[in-house]
Amino acid sequence: MSGIEDVAREAGVSKATASRALTGHGYVAAATRARVLRVAETLGYVASSSASSLATGRTRNIGVVMPYLNRWFFAEVLEGIQEVLLAQGFDLTLYDAKPGTDGRRRVFDDFLARKRFDGLIAVALEPDDHELERLVAIGRPVVSVVGDSQDTSVVRLDDMHAARRATAHLIDLGHERIAFLGGISDQDGAHVDRERLGGYHASMRDAGLTIEHAAADVSLPGGYDAAVDLLSDPERRPTAIVAACDEVAIGAIIAARRLGIAVPAALSVVGIDNHEYAEMFGLTTLEQSPREQGAAAAELLLEQLRGAEAERTEMRLQPRLIVRSSTSTPPGTASVAVGAVP
Repeated sequence: MSGIEDVAREAGVSKATASRALTGHGYVAAATRARVLRVAETLGYVASSSASSLATGRTRNIGVVMPYLNRWFFAEVLEGIQEVLLAQGFDLTLYDAKPGTDGRRRVFDDFLARKRFDGLIAVALEPDDHELERLVAIGRPVVSVVGDSQDTSVVRLDDMHAARRATAHLIDLGHERIAFLGGISDQDGAHVDRERLGGYHASMRDAGLTIEHAAADVSLPGGYDAAVDLLSDPERRPTAIVAACDEVAIGAIIAARRLGIAVPAALSVVGIDNHEYAEMFGLTTLEQSPREQGAAAAELLLEQLRGAEAERTEMRLQPRLIVRSSTSTPPGTASVAVGAVP
């Protein structure tokens, strides 16, 4: 592999001139720069990232911290981040920080403290854990995806609006016995879960309807287990469910099928996310775009690195209602047509 010495020799310039021409730092005549770049391309020269870091003080590397790598939302966010960073010539270092693990502690106590990055993107880190504060204290720009931190710029879905709209969809169909499935309690759980539960509460209060919250782990198995408990009790059984997310909603649909409860004839179910499996289950949902959120977070961070105003920015993306076959009018009433709602 050719080095910068080879490029300088072939172009007939000094090593310092070749370096300025290749990095863009410092003055070089236009004709000389063009000649150096042409020679570098011919020789297949690739700049050393470590040398560039020493010269500029920048690593051109972005750290990404997220709690899960094998879940749909996080994988989509990561793809959006990576697409933007690669297009701008930045490397990406991924830190897998699973909650409650020794690995997560090591990420915050050891690896992040080394500051081998120009900036950080934190995905779904709860400010209650004070981990975002620790990231900000490192002294590098930080952008969050999801959350309500006042210390960083944030890209997020308008979760309360999403849940309000999901609940309103069921109310508009004529449902009155509507339960919210997912989340631990009104106070506990992740910020997203609290926001979505709050949106459900608001719509139900506005309609003068009774609130029913079935706590559940926010996952497909969690949704299944909670739905089995809720739906197997005829006195508690609602005619409709607003799920904290699509995975919970899919779990509820599977539970209903196993209990012999027809969806949507006897039970309507609506989720939030537009998960990759939502279409397969005919799930009515409020669509968010995790990939778009990841890309927007990367763009915000790069703007800060380019010296843009570092004022806190909060981007709240609006969801889109997608009506499929999991929602209908309550049992005993006339059916309605379903379709996509932009």
